[in-house]
Amino acid sequence: MIKILFALILGASGVLAFSPFDYWPMAYVSVIGLLFFATQSSRKTALYTSYFWALGFFAFGINWIHVSINLFGGVPLILSYLAVLLLAAYLSLYPLLFTYLIQRFQIKSAVVFAILWTFTEFLRGWVMTGFPWLQFGYSQIDSPFYGIAPLFGVQGLTFFVVWIAALLLNSAKAGLNRTDRTLALTASSLLMVLGLAFAAFYSGGKISADSSAKQSGSSAKALTITLLQGNIEQNLKWDPNYFSNTINIYQQLIAPHLGKSDLIILPEASIPTLENQVQPLLQNWQLAAHNSGSELIVGTVYHDETQDRFYNSAVVLGDPHNPYQLTSTNRYNKHHLVPFGEYVPLESLLRPLGSMFNLPMSNFKQGEYLQAPLTAKGVKLATAICYEIVLGNQLQQNLANANSDVILTISNDAWFGDSIGPWQHFQMARMRALENGKAVIRATNTGITAFIGNQGQVLQQAPQFEATTLTAELKLETIATPYSVFGDKPLYLLSLVLLVLNILTALLRRKLQQVATLKAE
Repeated sequence: MIKILFALILGASGVLAFSPFDYWPMAYVSVIGLLFFATQSSRKTALYTSYFWALGFFAFGINWIHVSINLFGGVPLILSYLAVLLLAAYLSLYPLLFTYLIQRFQIKSAVVFAILWTFTEFLRGWVMTGFPWLQFGYSQIDSPFYGIAPLFGVQGLTFFVVWIAALLLNSAKAGLNRTDRTLALTASSLLMVLGLAFAAFYSGGKISADSSAKQSGSSAKALTITLLQGNIEQNLKWDPNYFSNTINIYQQLIAPHLGKSDLIILPEASIPTLENQVQPLLQNWQLAAHNSGSELIVGTVYHDETQDRFYNSAVVLGDPHNPYQLTSTNRYNKHHLVPFGEYVPLESLLRPLGSMFNLPMSNFKQGEYLQAPLTAKGVKLATAICYEIVLGNQLQQNLANANSDVILTISNDAWFGDSIGPWQHFQMARMRALENGKAVIRATNTGITAFIGNQGQVLQQAPQFEATTLTAELKLETIATPYSVFGDKPLYLLSLVLLVLNILTALLRRKLQQVATLKAE
């Protein structure tokens, strides 16, 4: 029982490394705890303690999900917490697989620990559309090791966290066992890895400096951009009786910035009805934007009547070269949908079971995986709607496909109230900027609305839960990062090479031991 409690606490402590807590060293403390459990001499002890570590980590880390299930799904509080616990129990299977592989193959190498963790995290982000939340690399965005992200992405940073934690644990074990040779080898490996990390830190800064020097005073585009934060409460958002209030709020926020801002951006699904049903309103906004010289990007719910498909969408208004119409091609349709929130798996079976499976607007279809960027004021905006900003690989491919100038993400985190969820979401948006060397523009309903620089730094941020606007003159400087070109491929290739080298080294060591044994006989 004490071991289980200790595992739960060490797992939960890892969440303190992420926003809004931001105690990034806790990532290493928590991972060392996992590795300690995973390398126990008893396989049974290793498996169950690792599982409870993961259960503590995920149950605390994603507890915010219960808010939407309870308040907006109509599920009793206790059952909403049970649903979160069930999800955490499922996610905990991936760290359990990690421990099983360690035990099955008797792994002791620090770098192989990192390789196996990368493999299981890949599975977690892929199986059943994936849920790659709470990857430890996100917690390092404000650490001295952030320079790894432009090279290898958040997964590379996660690889680094596990590698360092494993080297620290191996060093401690060698010291306690007084195995001087092992301690020396582990310590030298730790110094080497830290040296590589600081080299990445230096190179990341150098990439940034070189890019800024090339773009300073030259071709870097500058736009005055205003982000709108309507602060519409989620329980009112889809209430037909509140519709006119919502429209009035946004019109009052838009009006002072027409003609003053180049681009005005509204949050996800800011108009809480089908876009098809408010064509006169959008045509008026189109005309006002065009006459003032501003352009608008509006989050809508779009019904493609030709295919009878509904999309979570974003569309541009006011473009003089491509005037708005319902069939406008200057539009982005969300690709990666949230299960149960935006679509219901096994719909015919689950929808009749209750309100939990019938949330508002839970019948969307997917847009294309690769889409053309939105174009506004001559700028290309690679777009990610809400949850999609979590999917670094998809965004990187869309950026590389179209050579976009900036990343735009619109969201509505009102589903999760005053919880830690929106802060974790915001941290992930910052990572996308750092990985790809491009600024991120983030407009949300209740916060966190912000301008993020091309190194992941917060340039301006609006307070949560206020109806407000945020305006900045943003110079769209781009840093050419290796990750923006190659994505996760270098990390996977490096992992494969290191794994092969480790296997060959182990085989060679075993062969030499056999030869030595034969000679001794």
